[in-house]
Amino acid sequence: MELTNIPYLASSSSSSFFSSYCSSTCRGRRAGKLFLTASAAGGRSADDLAHSQLFEQENEGALSGPRSSWHYKRREFTSAIFLPFLLPHADIASAAEAYDGSIIRSGVRNVLTKAKAAGVLRLVFHDAGTFDVSDKSGGMNGSIIYEVDRPENTGLNRSIKILGKAKAGIDDIQKVSWADLIAVAGAEAVALCGGPEIPVRLGRLDSSTADPAGKLPEETLDAAALKLAFSTKGFSTQEMVVLSGAHTIGGKGFGSPVIFDNSYFKVLLEGKPQTSSSGMEAKAMVGLRTDWALTEDDECLRWIRIYAEDQARFFDDFRDTYIKLVDSGVTWRTA
Repeated sequence: MELTNIPYLASSSSSSFFSSYCSSTCRGRRAGKLFLTASAAGGRSADDLAHSQLFEQENEGALSGPRSSWHYKRREFTSAIFLPFLLPHADIASAAEAYDGSIIRSGVRNVLTKAKAAGVLRLVFHDAGTFDVSDKSGGMNGSIIYEVDRPENTGLNRSIKILGKAKAGIDDIQKVSWADLIAVAGAEAVALCGGPEIPVRLGRLDSSTADPAGKLPEETLDAAALKLAFSTKGFSTQEMVVLSGAHTIGGKGFGSPVIFDNSYFKVLLEGKPQTSSSGMEAKAMVGLRTDWALTEDDECLRWIRIYAEDQARFFDDFRDTYIKLVDSGVTWRTA
């Protein structure tokens, strides 16, 4: 049975590491501290933790006899009032195992910049892109850390090292899987560059081995072959086109490399890359062969036009398809 109390983590670029889980008010500060402690407390119950946080001063000077009994009853009464507010929407018995998603998000922000965003987003695609709908193999499982030597993954070791620094800090507070970390980091990369905020469900388990090779679409495919490749992963033509819009950031030449917008689609509508005076196509002028292949297919071209004209529609559809991508092939934690 899947965990029902694992949160969806909404990506946002506005909170600091401290303020994301600790309010400036006295009550909020206690709530944040209690949740963090409960997450790492092991055998201690949430009720014991509530007593120790709310009444530690009273415990130091507690007296025997009637006064001690009065303190004990007061503790019970105050705990009954405040505990539901300290741990909202959570099962008290399982609070020690609950994720605090803001810790993962804040850890990612500590290492992520706009210049690194495209590489981190590419890491998401290459980890999740091994999914095969026919046998449910591959997918978002953190196996990319075993696959960096493959030609299609050249350069991704840099992004893994960046997220490895975040993981070390997060693991000191609560353990995070590579799969969860990469999924959250990709959403943060999009938001950091001005794209949509994407909620990410937590609780993915990591694979201990590499996924099968040869599962990612090659850069030389035409539109028909691309559509077939994405269909084997459970994605429609529309979803393939909207995911391709991620190339709007990075060094592929579609608009600003650090602004997530719909420039990718506008540039595709402007025409093919220019050719040199010798008549040969300019090397790496703009984009990949697969980007321009989309313009040669009527169905793909229809979606390119839609997203070129309506950035809000692109953002909405990208958010939904990203969630589908990072949930593909996942093995979830069980209660």
